[in-house]
Amino acid sequence: MAAGDLAIRMVFLSQTLFGVLGNVSLLYHYLFLYCTGCRLRTIDLIVKNLTVANILVLFSNGYHNTMTNYGWHHMDSDFTCRFSPYVRGVSRGVSIGTTVLLSVFQVITICPQTSRWAELKVKALQLVFPSIILCWIVNMLVNVVYPMYMTGNLSNKNFTNRKRFGYCSSVRHDQIRDSLYAALISFSDVLCFVVTILASGSTGFILYRHKQRVKNFHRIKVSSISSPESRATKTVLLVVSTFVCFNILSSICYIVLSVLKDPDLFIMNISAIITACFPTISPFLLMSRDSRISRLCFAGKRNTNSSSLMRKI
Repeated sequence: MAAGDLAIRMVFLSQTLFGVLGNVSLLYHYLFLYCTGCRLRTIDLIVKNLTVANILVLFSNGYHNTMTNYGWHHMDSDFTCRFSPYVRGVSRGVSIGTTVLLSVFQVITICPQTSRWAELKVKALQLVFPSIILCWIVNMLVNVVYPMYMTGNLSNKNFTNRKRFGYCSSVRHDQIRDSLYAALISFSDVLCFVVTILASGSTGFILYRHKQRVKNFHRIKVSSISSPESRATKTVLLVVSTFVCFNILSSICYIVLSVLKDPDLFIMNISAIITACFPTISPFLLMSRDSRISRLCFAGKRNTNSSSLMRKI
């Protein structure tokens, strides 16, 4: 086994294990907060949907690439080649759409309390759940091309009219149709990235103006005070910046794969690794900066220390 192949397998395995563990832990914390009577915010619904989409990205990405890199392509190859890319495409699209929704909702939430913005905030609260459902439906329809055109190599004898993706293959179209498909992918991704960057920039500008106003009113030790809204907004900005960086690279890889006639396995592996980076990192960013989860962890630590102290007494 080559050292490069072993390294790629270890990266896939590490991303899948740590990413799924982080996202499941985040869902568990939200469930625990709900069961203990803690009031969940609307933004928590968006984060939970993002977490579910991330888990599906990691499972489908890890399963498909494990089958490819470990040579298990003989195990129901046709079903794997149709189902795994479809789930990965849907969940990746939902992850992108949910992050856009998260950034837009956050900027609406922290806007000044005027009558116009107050009405917009009420409408935003009402549209969050329908927006999430619409995001799932649209991505399920858009990515239906995967089960339609993808098959396993074992079920195809003639590869003259097919584009090979490792142990899978798809119908080979002409260069114009491939370019149009790549343009469609890039347009939707670029649109989401632009909206996310604009919303994040507006959020940062609102936070800066608010900080300047507060400093004018209170000159003493204001910088050490951090409100829950400010912490939550900074968390969203951190997650969104990570999202933009990794998903721009992922979109470039998807465009390259759709344009190339016979993509190289190395490019496919790099694309899969980059696609799984954001779902792997984001839950740890959210948990590390959520004050409710931090208090829950520290409370559990204090309870453990107290019980051990009582046993010693």
